[in-house]
Amino acid sequence: MIQTAKPSAFLSSYVKSYWMIENVMAKGQEHIQRIVPTGLIELSCYLGDKPTSSDHSKSFSGNVILTGQLKNYFDIHICGNISLFSVYFYPHGLAPFLNIPVKELQNRSVPLTYLFGKDVRQLEEQLASTHSFHQRITILEHFLGKQLRKQKQNPDDRRVAYTIRLINQTKGQIGINHLASSVCLSRKQFERIFLRHAGTSPKQFLRIVRFQHALRRRANKEECSLTTLAYDCGYYDQSHMISEFLHFSGKSPRAYFHEDEPFSDYFQ
Repeated sequence: MIQTAKPSAFLSSYVKSYWMIENVMAKGQEHIQRIVPTGLIELSCYLGDKPTSSDHSKSFSGNVILTGQLKNYFDIHICGNISLFSVYFYPHGLAPFLNIPVKELQNRSVPLTYLFGKDVRQLEEQLASTHSFHQRITILEHFLGKQLRKQKQNPDDRRVAYTIRLINQTKGQIGINHLASSVCLSRKQFERIFLRHAGTSPKQFLRIVRFQHALRRRANKEECSLTTLAYDCGYYDQSHMISEFLHFSGKSPRAYFHEDEPFSDYFQ
């Protein structure tokens, strides 16, 4: 069973949601989960057995792991005692906590200790000491608030946050030149700042948002042909949508919707 919750008002500009799952898989049983780009940045706290991945850029060497913006899909193998507490940051939500560019985390999973050192050990101990979902949220929000207060505000955080709101309103169907002009930047300046603060290029992010929008449309059981879905989600044609689905999920839209439950983490 998955539990979900929204952040406190203090962190609502940075954190989209919290979620937790605890489950014990039968001995010898293994579940393979395909991870697709969501457009979000995730902080995962493994308090039981950790999954494995054939992608060596996705490290599970720590108990608290930060995963940046993904470029494409990968599979994780899950077995044993699963106890996972996780945080979804908005695309622009992590930058104010860090003193390094978020782009350094692109397509990588790294132990949180690499970024915050000894503070993470105390966080791990506190999270492991309780099984309460809401107590874990309180513990993590205290940690995040402490880290946030250490950093200086950057005006570019607001610029990127504003353009992401425009992207969300248009479901990714907006031009990069329009986004740049909306925050009084040249295209080159905007692309550099967006990559630094959101962890991926504007072009890649728009592609992910359109992919996530297609998942949400199908998750809402909207009955339409794949051709209609393609046009409604901003693809040139059905072939373009198929190509994007193959890139982000390894499956065609038809295969994905048949084999997997369509769900958009970004638009939930």
